[in-house]
Amino acid sequence: MIFDVGERSVLITGATGALGEAAARALVERGARVTLAAGSADALEQLGADLRTQGGEVELVNRRPDEEADTEAMVTAAVAAHGRIDAVLTAAGINKVHMIDEFPPDEWEAVMDANVRGTWLTCKSAGRRMIEQGDGGRVVTVSSTRGKLGLGTGYSAYCPSKSAVDGITRALACEWGKHRITVNALGPTVFRSALTAWMFEDEGPGKNVREGMLARIPLGRLGEPDDLIGPLVFLMSDASEFVTGQVLYVDGGYTAG
Repeated sequence: MIFDVGERSVLITGATGALGEAAARALVERGARVTLAAGSADALEQLGADLRTQGGEVELVNRRPDEEADTEAMVTAAVAAHGRIDAVLTAAGINKVHMIDEFPPDEWEAVMDANVRGTWLTCKSAGRRMIEQGDGGRVVTVSSTRGKLGLGTGYSAYCPSKSAVDGITRALACEWGKHRITVNALGPTVFRSALTAWMFEDEGPGKNVREGMLARIPLGRLGEPDDLIGPLVFLMSDASEFVTGQVLYVDGGYTAG
């Protein structure tokens, strides 16, 4: 089965976020063994308990990818629990929205640290172990349509952070191709999460923002976390063995127009 991810050892950062949690649940349902890393201990424990109740093989690491010691601990935990690491999803990240003339530099740096530095450190630690194992691997980073497009206002941190993730993805695809490690990115448009819930409300400013986005989404709706599962399974399975260095936009056609 070329779309099989059963028995694969997968590390997910940002595991308690909307995408990370959806990915964890979907991968466990398909037989993967997961190592979940997140900064919220309570949410992480709850997610782990839910997945274990479903029979999942789950290891928990209460860390964010802030420093190399953190990402090394995540990878070490995955290998200790599951014997190896086959794939990684870098779902940890944040956003801060301000017009640039009012953007506090420390908040800009926080976005870049979480989205770019965290992705780079996770890739470094996971990739090093995959190279040592010697039989390939899958790396899936999390980009955004805003890594390609500058639409909207107040995104002078988030847009360049996701453009940098795209650059990391392409650079590592070239660097690690000889090791049979593929590196690709998922690029969603807005999808439902705790951070975007206001955009799904029927009243208030979110309605106007949503309608503006829907005007350029051919499929006529915003995203849901589950929309990303099929593309993720594709990128983590043998079905994508000859696909690397790509940003797969899961956006209802947002970037097509």
